[in-house]
Amino acid sequence: MAQHWIATTAGAPEAWTFEEYDVAEPAEGEVTIRVHAAGVNPADAKHVAAPRAGLEFPVPIGYEISGEITAIGPRTRIGSGDAEIGDEVVAFRIYGGYATDIAVPAAKVFAKPTTLTHPEAANLLLAGTTAAEMLSVVGAAPGETILLHGASGAVGVSVLQQAHLRGIRVIGTASEERFAEIRRFGGIPVRYGVGLLDRVRQAAGAPLSAALDAVGTDEAIDTSLELVADPRRIFTIAAFGRASEAGILAIAGSMPASATFRDEVRGELTALAQNGDLVVPVARTYPLDQAPEAHRFLATGHPGGKIALIP
Repeated sequence: MAQHWIATTAGAPEAWTFEEYDVAEPAEGEVTIRVHAAGVNPADAKHVAAPRAGLEFPVPIGYEISGEITAIGPRTRIGSGDAEIGDEVVAFRIYGGYATDIAVPAAKVFAKPTTLTHPEAANLLLAGTTAAEMLSVVGAAPGETILLHGASGAVGVSVLQQAHLRGIRVIGTASEERFAEIRRFGGIPVRYGVGLLDRVRQAAGAPLSAALDAVGTDEAIDTSLELVADPRRIFTIAAFGRASEAGILAIAGSMPASATFRDEVRGELTALAQNGDLVVPVARTYPLDQAPEAHRFLATGHPGGKIALIP
């Protein structure tokens, strides 16, 4: 029998339940996947942390996985085309990925890049599609210099890689311990903290065209507003209150336009990974039954890479 994690009520991961469940045979338009790795993201816990309108419990946990197809519904093709039982795949924007086996909509399933391990592939698309959208909404173009707050985090590392491929120069904020990671992916690192404004100016050596914020601090927003002339080219995924008052962009994956964009870019990102142009640093893996422990490590704020759960 399969196993999965569910939230039976709002609360922290320690309140989740790891239980056995029956996986239904896939209907038309569905496939069943044996999970080899589940990506661990802050959104997994945030989604069920507190009661809100439209959230009905129990809620299965986990948005992205990597694994192999074990069953295919009738007249069904996956998002990247034809598929057969045994094919290795990734699935993103699903519900219940913290599982041993799961039936999911086939449109959300793509061939797994052979260049990535299962833990890497299971963490490719949530961070990758977020990064792609950040670059898109500010209209970052080849030859421009942009500022990226939180450059050494999962989303930041994907932004660095995608920007580098497009010829976009990135000034990335981080702690000094993470400078090598930023340089590895083509960014120019600067230390956050007192004096950030002057350090960014010196590193840029030219006007900044746009700013992307993945940390949500007042320092990040204030620095961006000071250095980028057009507030419509400042974007945050973390400081929604400041975004509203400052007139800057803020988009989340739950918003319809954002969801549409992220769905459309999945194939492009898996192709980049297949070509070796997009990698996913993984810091640590945990057994599937240790999901709360994985989230405690993630909550330290500096995991140094992605985390995966292994059934």
